[in-house]
Amino acid sequence: MKQDEKNSVTNQHACHYLTFNTVDWVDVFIKPRYKQLIANTLNEFITLRGLTVFAWCLMTNHLHLLLQAKDGTGLSMIERDFKRVTATRILEAIDMEPELRREWMLGRFEHSSQTLKKIEKYQVWQSCSNPEFLDFKQPAKVRQYLNYIHENPVRDRIVYLPEDYMYSSAGDYAGRKGPVQVTVIDMEGLIRGVVKGR
Repeated sequence: MKQDEKNSVTNQHACHYLTFNTVDWVDVFIKPRYKQLIANTLNEFITLRGLTVFAWCLMTNHLHLLLQAKDGTGLSMIERDFKRVTATRILEAIDMEPELRREWMLGRFEHSSQTLKKIEKYQVWQSCSNPEFLDFKQPAKVRQYLNYIHENPVRDRIVYLPEDYMYSSAGDYAGRKGPVQVTVIDMEGLIRGVVKGR
């Protein structure tokens, strides 16, 4: 498979696992304001663009997502717009709030933009997201991806339990409402449906 095929969404309306990384792995999402900005933007895309978010986890320099776009709005377009909107809001937040790392972060973003020969002065997100199609007829694989997303903060030793991390959908899967309007996958229903369909 060619590299450009690996980094593209083949079925724009199917469920995909994606990861958005900041350029140079800059730890942007340390302050609550920047974290909430991502949660708020996800909610906007859910409400206004019909995006379905099945799972998410925001770490200091990357965002894991399990998404599905509704018919008429492709996932590639959602990704492009989400990165554009959040980049603008992140830069505004950096400009408005006292930030000791301000010059360093902006320098990294500007350097990345110049390296990639972008029109924009600053590049916040890496271009590729390595999308992976997820088939709901394979519940074991779906569960594997859910666990991988939700266990990120545990692997980084931020929390003991995935559901204790606020900027993730792990709490939603444990029966607690999180900051994003997540559509919780009924894993038992998926398994029953697959077994029934055999």
